[in-house]
Formats: sequence, structure tokens, C-alpha cells
Amino acid sequence: MSRTVEKIGMTLLRRLDPETAHKVALRVLQTGMASAPGPVTSERLRTRVAGIDLPNPVGLAAGFDKNAEAPGPLSRAGFGFLECGAATPEPQPGNPRPRLFRLTADAAAINRFGFNNDGMEAIAERIAAADTVVPVGINLGANKTSPDRAADFASVMARMAPHVSFATVNVSSPNTEKLRDLQGADALAALLDGVMAVRADTPVFLKIAPDLTPQEIGDIAVVAKDAGIDAIIATNTTIARDGLTSPQRGEAGGLSGQPLFEPATRVLAQLSGLTDIPLIGVGGVASGAQAYAKIRAGASAVQLYTGLVYGGLSLATRIAEELDALLAKEGFANVEEARGTGRSDWL
Repeated sequence: MSRTVEKIGMTLLRRLDPETAHKVALRVLQTGMASAPGPVTSERLRTRVAGIDLPNPVGLAAGFDKNAEAPGPLSRAGFGFLECGAATPEPQPGNPRPRLFRLTADAAAINRFGFNNDGMEAIAERIAAADTVVPVGINLGANKTSPDRAADFASVMARMAPHVSFATVNVSSPNTEKLRDLQGADALAALLDGVMAVRADTPVFLKIAPDLTPQEIGDIAVVAKDAGIDAIIATNTTIARDGLTSPQRGEAGGLSGQPLFEPATRVLAQLSGLTDIPLIGVGGVASGAQAYAKIRAGASAVQLYTGLVYGGLSLATRIAEELDALLAKEGFANVEEARGTGRSDWL
């Protein structure tokens, strides 16, 4: 798909409410109408995270393809890896609509989906049947009405393990009541023990919130190490609303996009100084320069989602190519050489 055609398509999609536009975009992907070049790669971009070989370090964050409806086409859209979900044991509708809001003036979005998904059985079957060319992971969630949310995470892990390259424990969504309470050291340790017991050989990642104190970040680093976590994703959406100008800024839910770039990168840099666990930087990545900044702050890879709302699906390819050029310009032979070289800028 040419950039001109993509821009026309995006203009049309913006006339729809955000959630409907997203569904239409997924349907277009499923039809194969959005031709894609395959994963961007080079000697500089190829990297390894938690034992997983990636053609490039630019991934798709969880939430875009919640139900694993289009992992095949998405795996050919320039990304180096994908994360589907979140998946919960039982299907659930999530929160009432409207629950997704564009904050165009801030290049941001607010969502309060509440883990709406088709359930782990349907999602596992789709991932198992998908024809993908890059590693695909799953974001683990818990049902809103579950009496034992920690057990839910273990259930989804056990069901998904044979079909995914990694699984992410998501205790950082602000849209399920009291879910973030599971980030406390004791609760998190117990939850992770259950997940690790059933993971087989599947790498397990942990996704954390940006709204954490330095003490909480330190506690999570210790718990993650003790549990044997393979990577930490920093960060999920934020409940902060600092500096927003869009009319929708007062909507409840998690804020993503450009306003999240700086706070999420600061958390990433803090973690990088506290742990040797590989880190994946998320939050406000919409250019090769921002991906490069995350890597220099300590990330081994990055993920994006909201940037696609404003930059289109071709954004993944553009970011990977821009990142490759920046690594070459700065004299780095690969991503690992650049990792952490700018951490002090954020501390």
C-alpha cells in the first residue's frame, strides 16, 4: 500500500468513532488489501531478547490485535515481533462503550476497554493456526469477576504456552478494578510463582505501570529477578493527565501516546540501572528517534500502538528504517551496543 493510499484510508477512518475505526482496520488487514513488505531487518537491527531472535527490535504492543484476528498480516507489516491479547480465561465484553477516545491535539489516546476479549480458547486456536513470520506473544489477563485473579494468569499461561514465543503478565492495566494492586511485592511474587510453574519453556515478561514510585520500581526489580522473569515491559498506560489540551482529556482510563513518552522512558531508565533483566520500552514511540532514545535509555526492544493511529501501519517500517540509519550514523554495530548509552539523560 502506498503512503498516499494509506493517508486517504486514515482520513476516512477518522470519520468513524475510534473503536469502529479500529475494527475496520483489522478487517482490512484480514482481507490482505493492505500489502506489506515483511519484517524490516539488517545486521544492525537483528537482535536477541530473552532468548528470542528478532529481525528488528520494533514490536507491536498488546491491545491492537486483542483477539489474534490478524497476526499473519501484522507479522508482515514491518514489525520484528507481535504481542496479542490481553487474553482472559473466559470471554468478557469489557467496559461499556464509548471506551476509546482520540486526543488528536495531544497525539494521544485514552482507553478503558477493561480486557474485552474472546477468551483464551478462541485466541489460542487462532494463534496456533496463524501463518506468521516473526515471533508472536500473548498478554495474560484476568477476568473482572474472577475470585482468584492470580489463578487466572496461570490458567491463560498454561493454555497459551505451546503456541507463543513469549507471554506477558499484565498487572498494570488501569481499567480493571484493583488489578494494579497485584504489582505490590508480595502479591506479585505469589502471582508470578503460579505463572512460572506452568510456563514450560516459554519466556515470561512482566508489564508494569508508569505511575510507580522509585521504591515500587525497586521492589518490582527484585521480585522479577527472584521469580526468574525473562524481560520487563516498561510501561503500560498512565492515569496521569499532565499537560493535555484535548477536550477528551477528562475521560477515565489509561492514557497512551506522546504524553507518555517522557514518564515511561524515565521509568525505563530507572529500571535499567537496577536490573540486568532485558527491558522493552513502550509509551510514545512514533519515530525512529524515539525508538533510539528508548534503546539508549536501556531498552533491548520497543513496542508501539497509539503511534499507528496517527502514523498508519507503515509506521513500523519507517521506525525500523530510521532506527537502522541512526545506529549507523552513531557508529553502533547493533542494538545491543547502543543499549543504555543514554541512561543518565533520564535520571
